Amino acid sequence: MSGTLGFVVDPVLDAQRRRDLRQMRLVATGLLVLAAVVYVLTRGHDDGLLGFVNAGAEASMVGACADWFAVTALFRHPLGLPIPHTALIPRKKEMIGRSLEEFVGENFLHEEIIRERVLDAEPTRRAAEWVLTDQHAERLVNEVATVSAHALHRIPDSDVQTVIEQAVLPRLMQEPISSLAGGLLEQVVRDDSHAGLVDLALDESSAWLVTNEGLFESLIVQRAPSWMPDALNDLVARRVHTEALKWLADIRRDPRHDVRVALDKLLTDLADNLQHDPVTQERAERLKERWLAHPQVSVTAMSLWRSFRGVAIAALEDVDGPVRARGIEEVSRLGRRLLDDRELRDRIDARVSDAVVYAVQRYGTELTRVISHTVDRWDGRETAERVELQVGRDLQFIRINGTLVGGLIGVLIHALSLVIP
Repeated sequence: MSGTLGFVVDPVLDAQRRRDLRQMRLVATGLLVLAAVVYVLTRGHDDGLLGFVNAGAEASMVGACADWFAVTALFRHPLGLPIPHTALIPRKKEMIGRSLEEFVGENFLHEEIIRERVLDAEPTRRAAEWVLTDQHAERLVNEVATVSAHALHRIPDSDVQTVIEQAVLPRLMQEPISSLAGGLLEQVVRDDSHAGLVDLALDESSAWLVTNEGLFESLIVQRAPSWMPDALNDLVARRVHTEALKWLADIRRDPRHDVRVALDKLLTDLADNLQHDPVTQERAERLKERWLAHPQVSVTAMSLWRSFRGVAIAALEDVDGPVRARGIEEVSRLGRRLLDDRELRDRIDARVSDAVVYAVQRYGTELTRVISHTVDRWDGRETAERVELQVGRDLQFIRINGTLVGGLIGVLIHALSLVIP
């Protein structure tokens, strides 16, 4: 493809159009020449059949010349003469561009027309049928996975860090978190969602006591009075270690243990204070600000981002991995459901039509304005030439029809002149 003054031209197609236009011009001009030759040869023979032929040839020349003038005047000045109201396209291209813009906007980008066309096209049904044929689901998932992995590869860490430091963290600084945290904590306690975390803490504490028995007992002995015998200190330390393990086991085993109940009460009070107590809220906000201002927060966020990106890219690039397999399965299942559920298809089509109408209403003016802006940039003579190549071949039929119809009218007028005194 090559461009000329704003035009995109296919050389092969352009050459074919030029040949077609040249051939039809020769045909139309040939008929004019033929009419002129017949007129000259039959001139002076006003009676009989030759009179009709002469009248028809004369009228054919008039019709051919008139239509040649009309067709030529669209694109240039006939014979190079600056006759008024000729060379319309080169002189009026801006007006033509604006008229096309208005025509397209009024007749093609109308809400009812667009909505009707979208609904008639049934995009959801077509998409579902496409997904379920010729392994298109696999191709679609593979393409999306490849593009997504490539996009993740292309995101610079510096840009992500800039977003975190200049957008995310400052925004979190401004957002009050105490009420949100209080509501979340209240819901967690109500649903007993924290029980697993408490169990994990108990298990880890018990495991630490078992693994570090000597360290634990030495800490107890260090706290004992100096006057107590060492043997008694060791006995007390072992007893405390044993009781601590039993105590943790009792808490772990009993979901209604006093410690659990006390912890729930503590968390419930904290949740209520975070939502309603100004002092607690202020302390929570100050804690949040100190935490977000710490340099390690940005470092940790970047580490999480790199880990997420690495895992995501590896999963997306694994052709035989579970991510692509699950994606293919879900896309195929969605396609089958859309084909089986007419009501769902209609709802989606309605949403699609709403989206298209919204886009057209919001951006339709900009879309149609492209027409006038593009035409304004074109050179007048080049515009006329390109338009003539597009429609000039068909316009030559006007010249041909003018020649033939003119001849018939000439014959009819000659006949009437003989009949009417």
